[in-house]
Amino acid sequence: MNMSQLLKRGLVAVVLFATVISASLVPARADDIPVVAAASNIKFAIEDIAKAFTAETGKQIRFSFGSSGNFVAQIKNGAPFQLFLSADEHYVDALVKSGMTPNAGVDYAVGKLALVANNGSPLSLDPELKGLKALMAQGKLSRFAIANPAHAPYGERAIQVLKKFDLYQQIEPNLIYGENVSQAGQFAISGSTQGGIVALSLAVVPQFKARARYIELPTDLYAPIVQKMVLTNKAGETAKAFYQFILSPQARTIFKHYGFGLPEKK
Repeated sequence: MNMSQLLKRGLVAVVLFATVISASLVPARADDIPVVAAASNIKFAIEDIAKAFTAETGKQIRFSFGSSGNFVAQIKNGAPFQLFLSADEHYVDALVKSGMTPNAGVDYAVGKLALVANNGSPLSLDPELKGLKALMAQGKLSRFAIANPAHAPYGERAIQVLKKFDLYQQIEPNLIYGENVSQAGQFAISGSTQGGIVALSLAVVPQFKARARYIELPTDLYAPIVQKMVLTNKAGETAKAFYQFILSPQARTIFKHYGFGLPEKK
């Protein structure tokens, strides 16, 4: 099995700047430090928000970062998460329907996509993917990274973009799937691929920009990425307080700083 096959099957355990907490953690007491399941695309923003929350309240939060679809399965199987921050509203809705939440949840951010490439890549970046088409026509594109669309909303939207420009069928054999959008970003900036489509919120951070180029893709190329959160039935007081803090003006400012759109206040 060659490296491309290994990458495509998601067997390379490299996650962009992320430390993942196992779902097999001993369940936290309601008054203990809550464990929050968070989509990997919000890692930097939500960690900054958690720091602000701790500074204001003295209470701490622990995170597990990964793909939204996997978190739904873990929560249904008893994982000790008290709050779920999804990359897409549909995954929250699935938990609500299963009766594992006390309410329907709320939108907290609107995600955006970026076309990215390692600084050494021959890929030219443009919003109409002309550079990608040209590289493919020259036979110089061997690998292109996106998140796994089976359980990562950003991967699903990346495919929508590729289909918009009639590129999907041609590029599909060259797609390398990250287990989540952070891993897809790692593939793109490490040189393992010639480029990729990932979350704008990851592309804007200094760690990424030091090694790669990016452009924001127009939002009319893909369905809105409405990110939604919900408390689980295991939520304690700290998780509930953090849930409310995420909706605060201070948190919204942090999300905006990382390239997110903001949902209208309800």
